[in-house]
Amino acid sequence: MKLKLLSLFSLVTILATGCLKTPKAAAPAPAPSGIFTGEFKLLHRHTDKVPFDSTKATITVNLQTPAFNYTVTGDTLTLHAGSYGTFGVSGPYILFNDKTYSATAAVTKTHLSGYYLYNYDGTNLIMYASSSDTLVLGYNLKKTSN
Repeated sequence: MKLKLLSLFSLVTILATGCLKTPKAAAPAPAPSGIFTGEFKLLHRHTDKVPFDSTKATITVNLQTPAFNYTVTGDTLTLHAGSYGTFGVSGPYILFNDKTYSATAAVTKTHLSGYYLYNYDGTNLIMYASSSDTLVLGYNLKKTSN
């Protein structure tokens, strides 16, 4: 009797596992495309004091796909440079190649250049980059149009 119950239990277990659905892998995030407006924030920590100093500006970033070109406009007078160039996406990173940036010129404004960690849900685009433990660049942007 025990052998019959054990066999029946094993058979029911095998059949039940065959009916279970396997979870599907999450779809990759879409590549950001369109016009995004929002806040750029620069956080800087001096080595002799805490907390971070922060400054911010409202900017607009236009990401054009499939050509993968971008432009930065908006409040570009003092903190963030207006610029243009190309970009590439390989989640969780987005890379910007700023054609207006010069490695030999004095740095007076932040350029959208280099690697950023990003998160994009179809509407909100959040990007962050940091340099050691004293500088963080953050972009909190919302899609305004295609």
